[in-house]
Amino acid sequence: MPITIEPGRAIVGNAGVLLTEVNFLKSTESTHFCIVDAGMNDLIRPALYGAYQEIVQVKQISELPSKSYNVVGPICESGDFLGKSRTLSVQSGDLLAVRSAGAYSAVMSSNYNARPRPAEVMVDGEEFYIVKERETLEKLYEGEKVLPS
Repeated sequence: MPITIEPGRAIVGNAGVLLTEVNFLKSTESTHFCIVDAGMNDLIRPALYGAYQEIVQVKQISELPSKSYNVVGPICESGDFLGKSRTLSVQSGDLLAVRSAGAYSAVMSSNYNARPRPAEVMVDGEEFYIVKERETLEKLYEGEKVLPS
């Protein structure tokens, strides 16, 4: 009888990242927000049960001041966050990598709030391959019908 094992999150979780772009920065008297284009529908673990996902800048820009940011998505829900109190030196247009997303991001993602899922990319050394195309709104709405008037 063959024995089948699943690599599980110890290997697969750390093998993937969720890349996201900084849309804009917003500050209140008490909190700095880093609003990104990924949301809780792309990676639900932090919102669902407070999981910690390390968030790093893809390219470090040393002349920008570091601040403590809540990294939040664009869905306008109080639970739409990827990380809280993260020290970053960022500006609009910067890319962030949410680490250890490999076993969670794609398989736990949803189309909540009519948001298409992002592309999935496999990286092998200097080469990369799109293994799943980015969803489009047209594909998302495919099969929906308007009621007759």
